[in-house]
Amino acid sequence: MKRRIVMSMLAGATLLAGSLLGANPAQSAPAAQSAPAAQSAPTAESAPAAESVPPAPPAATPVPAEFGTDWHDPVTAAPPVTRPSGRSCQVTVAEAQFRDFTPYTGTYTPPKGCGDRWSKVVLRLEGNVKGRQFDRLGHLHIGGVEILRTSTPQPSPDGIEWSVEKDVTRYSDTLRGSHDVEMLIGNVVDDTYTGIIDVKVTLTFYAGAPDARTTPGRVLTLADGILSTPRNSERIVAEVYATGSGGGCEEYWYLTVPSNAPYSCQADGGPYREVQIKVDGQLAGIAAPFPTVWTGGWSNPFLWYVVPGPRAFDIKPIEYDLTPFAGILNDGRPHRVEVSVVGVPAGQSGWSAPVNVLVWQDAKSKHVTGRLTTHQDGDLANSSTWTPGSEQRVDTEGGHRLTVAGYVDTSHGRVTTTVRRTLANTSTHRWGDGENPDALEATWTDDESLTVDGRGPARTTRTHRTYTMDGTTTIGAGDRLRTVLTLGDRAEATVSRAGHRTAWSRLDDTYVGDATYTINVPRDQRHAVGTTSERYRIRGSAGCHDRSLVTVQGVLTEERDGC
Repeated sequence: MKRRIVMSMLAGATLLAGSLLGANPAQSAPAAQSAPAAQSAPTAESAPAAESVPPAPPAATPVPAEFGTDWHDPVTAAPPVTRPSGRSCQVTVAEAQFRDFTPYTGTYTPPKGCGDRWSKVVLRLEGNVKGRQFDRLGHLHIGGVEILRTSTPQPSPDGIEWSVEKDVTRYSDTLRGSHDVEMLIGNVVDDTYTGIIDVKVTLTFYAGAPDARTTPGRVLTLADGILSTPRNSERIVAEVYATGSGGGCEEYWYLTVPSNAPYSCQADGGPYREVQIKVDGQLAGIAAPFPTVWTGGWSNPFLWYVVPGPRAFDIKPIEYDLTPFAGILNDGRPHRVEVSVVGVPAGQSGWSAPVNVLVWQDAKSKHVTGRLTTHQDGDLANSSTWTPGSEQRVDTEGGHRLTVAGYVDTSHGRVTTTVRRTLANTSTHRWGDGENPDALEATWTDDESLTVDGRGPARTTRTHRTYTMDGTTTIGAGDRLRTVLTLGDRAEATVSRAGHRTAWSRLDDTYVGDATYTINVPRDQRHAVGTTSERYRIRGSAGCHDRSLVTVQGVLTEERDGC
């Protein structure tokens, strides 16, 4: 059995084109209470005082011996989007059924009754699907701006419902005008894959003054790779929704091996990937891509039916601060901005990387001038060593450093921005005859330091990101396929002024799964079992969220809240 057949669960689903923010075993949160999901406690009826009986505890959903034809709707342990109080207005952006690769098109019109400045804008996607279907990727564009990138859960025969919420306040500039809407969740419906994906997307606007520090004045897109910024731009940030997808080997790029090793997915340089952005051909930013696992990933959809992997439903963009290049970009001429992924074999598709550009302007200047003062591009390290034997093995080490700095002369003085970014990746990939077993242990780190010096003491934001993956897939007796997997999404961030810490946050989102089923048989003969858990912890100067989930055979058996 070829791994490319089993691993690729997004076949045919090719996409058309910040907050301060992992991997230890999930543990129970302190001071928490276990409760079954989707079950409300029964209401106690009135009784004579002398015979008062306390209400019965809610009945736990029984756990079946194996997966059936229905299971709990998808849930995550991530915190909900907070919503301010006060007046709000809601607009439906898209309402569609996706059964092929025809995009939904419509027109967005701003809300009435909440003004044209908002303290917060919250996107909500509600979806449902039933039958049989692969996981699919999707996007939502308003006025050409990518507002959401997402993927879908795989349904039960009886059907599931799910929702995704996202803070999209940063796109307020786009949302103040009427624009064309395009949404696509590429899908295939036929006699075998019967699931029609039904979605509705709304935006809720909360009246009030936006936070000028986090809400840009302009949101721009590239036209054939060309960017033209306002000449008074004093801060420029590019965000890139980079995803490896589409059913080929780049969907699970972290498992590729050098071309001399006997494995079904090969890449000349092995599994090291790096997302780069260039301005007029000059390297302007580097980043480690997040190793997203979609809801059919690692050969085993039973791992993801209830709890998806980190970021699978809300794909976060990579952010690059391009302010050191503002002096170049503000010269009134068009400039080429390109995104590429290091390590992808020449001529091979599989990555999508749309770009939005966020711009903050100096309202008291018509032209903000400046200069790029530092550009230090370290050597890119990328080594993958294949060790043959009864157990094949590939060890990979990769990394890169980049420092850029520049200043802008604004109406409030000279401001210098320095960006330092350091990437590192280590992985060990082992596999046996016929790629059974197949195991990977990998860690990616992405360290960034951003210093802004001007208008008072220098302000430095340091972010240390760590992504981890540790898993094994084995096919045993009776064609029983078992996957054991741990995923981690971790980040630590601090903000300091004049050497004194003013804000901090620490994120640890850990997923653990163990699922087994019989392959090469009809769906009703798989006899699948599986236990999954997620613990999402974020603490910092802004507060705390600590939530744990556990599922067994598709039943949500435990929810715990800490803090």
